[in-house]
Amino acid sequence: MFRGLASMLRAQINTADALKYYAQGLQNRSTADSLLKIRDDINTGMNVHEAFRRSGRFNDMVVGLVQAGSDAGQLHQSFKSLAARFTNELHFKKAIRKATVMPGIIVCVLIAAFIVSQIKIVPQVEEMLSGVGAKPDGMTQIFFNIAHSTKQFWQPVVLTIIGIALTIAFSNKVRNLLLGLAMARWRMLRLLIMSMRQMTFLGTMLMLHSNGINLAKSIRVAANSVKKTPFFKELRDAADKYEHSGVPLSSAFGKYTSVDSQVVHMMAIGEKSASLDTQLEMLCDMYEEDAQNHMAAFTATVSFLVMLISVSLIAAVFIGTFMPIFLMGPRLMSSKM
Repeated sequence: MFRGLASMLRAQINTADALKYYAQGLQNRSTADSLLKIRDDINTGMNVHEAFRRSGRFNDMVVGLVQAGSDAGQLHQSFKSLAARFTNELHFKKAIRKATVMPGIIVCVLIAAFIVSQIKIVPQVEEMLSGVGAKPDGMTQIFFNIAHSTKQFWQPVVLTIIGIALTIAFSNKVRNLLLGLAMARWRMLRLLIMSMRQMTFLGTMLMLHSNGINLAKSIRVAANSVKKTPFFKELRDAADKYEHSGVPLSSAFGKYTSVDSQVVHMMAIGEKSASLDTQLEMLCDMYEEDAQNHMAAFTATVSFLVMLISVSLIAAVFIGTFMPIFLMGPRLMSSKM
């Protein structure tokens, strides 16, 4: 959508007409109605960003970029940047989903298979042995005890896991806390997340500043692109200190944010050589490349871990179900004879 709007604005079509033309070709009537409502608000004299905000379909980052582009007279650049940003986000979300969702489903299915084997099949084997008066040996008794424990505790354990999953899904604070702990323990994950976050807000900051928006406002709007992360408050604090205290931009970032030292260093170079836009562009390219490399490594590692977990669960199902039969088979045969 944003790519289409940007192309029409470059062709000297005004914003209201561009929204109308794009909405006319949409099959999604909800989105089309929202765009037409935005067009009507613009025709009544409302600012473009206010019309986008009033629709309720766009987040603060989109509204902020639209406002910045409108203020700078470069709205088509804002739409173009939004199109590129959403394309990158979809690419990385797809990669993360591929690395986590399907493996998670596989593990859940195997866990369910293990539970079923322990509460349905193993008790039948135990009942079969007790029916012929065969006493299980030590190893077999261990497998039976595991089945008894599984039968007793599987429901509260599963409900606890579901509750934790729902809490993580719906609580941003819990999600950030767990992600922070995981990033502290797992260097690869930390590098991936930090690369994606810094790529996101630096790209937004570059687009705004290169189109004439002052640095303080560029940073505040860029903070909206990482609003649900710790970077949001850090960036806004850095913008306030830079604007009101007169400290250099690199010093504000180095003192009040947790960005990489490379970001601070290249910002300092950009300030001294009046080439901040060039340095920001280099940082964006660097972090985009880093994010792609870290994503490939992360996907490979997760796939390997899932394979180990899957093999372990398959072994647990096989051993827990069939090992008692193999161990007690001779006794069953002798008792029948």
